[in-house]
Amino acid sequence: MTDIVPPTVRFAPSPTGFLHIGNARPALLNWLFRLRHGGRFVLRLDDTDGLRSTEEYAQAVVEDLTWLGILPDAFFRQSDRFALYDQSVQRLIDEGRLYPCYESAEELERRRKLQMARGLPPTYDRAALKLSGSERAALEAEGRQPHWRFLLDHRVVVWNDLSRGEIAIDCTSLSDPILRREDGTYLYTLPSVIDDIDMGITHVIRGEDHITNTAVQIQIFEALGGHVPTFAHHNLLTTASGDGLSKRLGHLSLRQLRDAGMEPMAVASLATLVGSAEAVRPVESMEELAQIVDIARMSHAPAKFDEKELAQLNTRLLHELPYEAVRERLIALDADGGEDFWLAVRGNIIRLADAHDWWDIVSRPLKPVIDDPLVPHAAAGQLPDGPWTKDVWSPFAWQVWTQALAADTGKKGRELFRPLRLALTGREHGPELANLLPLIGRDRARARLEGNEA
Repeated sequence: MTDIVPPTVRFAPSPTGFLHIGNARPALLNWLFRLRHGGRFVLRLDDTDGLRSTEEYAQAVVEDLTWLGILPDAFFRQSDRFALYDQSVQRLIDEGRLYPCYESAEELERRRKLQMARGLPPTYDRAALKLSGSERAALEAEGRQPHWRFLLDHRVVVWNDLSRGEIAIDCTSLSDPILRREDGTYLYTLPSVIDDIDMGITHVIRGEDHITNTAVQIQIFEALGGHVPTFAHHNLLTTASGDGLSKRLGHLSLRQLRDAGMEPMAVASLATLVGSAEAVRPVESMEELAQIVDIARMSHAPAKFDEKELAQLNTRLLHELPYEAVRERLIALDADGGEDFWLAVRGNIIRLADAHDWWDIVSRPLKPVIDDPLVPHAAAGQLPDGPWTKDVWSPFAWQVWTQALAADTGKKGRELFRPLRLALTGREHGPELANLLPLIGRDRARARLEGNEA
C-alpha cells in the first residue's frame, strides 16, 4: 500500500460509557495507519444521544486515548454540528431520498411478525410512500410525528475492502434505514456520513459489524455528492471465553487495565497483534508497532483478548524496557534509583509500581528477617570494605564471597542463600543479591545481617 496518499482517518466513539478493549482496537488500528502513512487522525464524539452521552464519559475517552498514546490531530463533537445535519436532511427531502413514516414501533413489530409468518423477509414495505398528502396531514392531526427513512436504491453495492477484498451487499434485502427519529434526533448513520464528507475522511477503519451498514452509507455518500472513502473492516475482539465485549457490562475497560498496572504498549500490542498475521509480542513504541501491523493481513475470525496473556506480555515488556523509557515514571513513583537500580530489579517486577517496593527495600529502613543467624552473622564479618562499586560485586567477587561463606558455615544452596536474602531484603525471592548489595550499601547491609533495622 505504498501508493496511499496521506490519509485522514477517524475514531468516532459514543461517550455513553468507558472505552473497553474492543473499542480500543479500531482506535489503535486507525492511529497505527496514520503513523504508517502520515496524514491526520480525527477524534469525533458521536454524542447526538443527549440522554446517554455524558461529559464524564467524553473526558474519559480523551484520557484513555492519551494513556494509550493516541494524540488526535483534530477533535469534534457531533452535538455541535446539528445545523449541518439539518441542511443535509433538507437536501435529501427535496431530492426525494428521505421520506416521512408514521408507523409506531408496535405497528412495525406486528407487520414484521406477519411478514415472517408468510415466509417473507422482515423488511420495511415502504407503505409510507403510498400515503397521500391528506393522509399524512390526518396522521399528524392525530398527534403523530414522522420518523424519516432513506430511500435505498435496490441494487448491489460493491466496494474493495482493505481488510477483506471485494464485498458486495444486495440492498434489495435491506430495510430503508431510519435516519431521523420522531423527536428530530439523529441516528448514527447520517451524521457519520455528513461528517466524513465535511472532514475529508479518506479511510474508514472499523469493525466487521459495520459491513452491512457500509452499503447503506455508501448510498448516502453518493446521494449527498460526497467522495466515498476507502473502507476496511477488521475482525472483532472477544473475551478469552469468546463472549462479546460490552460498555454496559464493563468488559475489559481501559480504565480497569490501567488501574491493574498494565502498560499501555502491552495493551496496544495485544489488541492489534492478536488475530493478525504477526506473532503477539511486546512492542516498545507505537511507531514500531505501526510498521508491524497491516490491516490487509488480519484474520477474518474473531480474536480472543486474554487477560492472562496480557499480564504475561506486560511482564515481558517491562523486563525489556531501558531505563530512559521509564525514568520519568519512576520519578513519579518516588522510585528512581538510577539505571543500576532499574537494571537490577526490572527482571523481577510484574507491574511498574513494583519498583517502588524494591526501592524501599534497598534505600529505606527495613527490619531484617533472621531465622538462622549463623549465615547472616558470618556474612557480616566477611563483607568487603567500602566504598562499594559494581566491580566489588562482580560475578567473580560474588562467587568468591559466597564460597568463603559456604566453607565457613558448612551451608550451601538454599540453606546458604535463603538466610542471606531474608536478612538483606526481608523476602524469600527477588533480584540477584549481587546486584542489590551495591544499592543497599555496606553499612546498611552489615546492620541488616547483624539483625538490626537499617
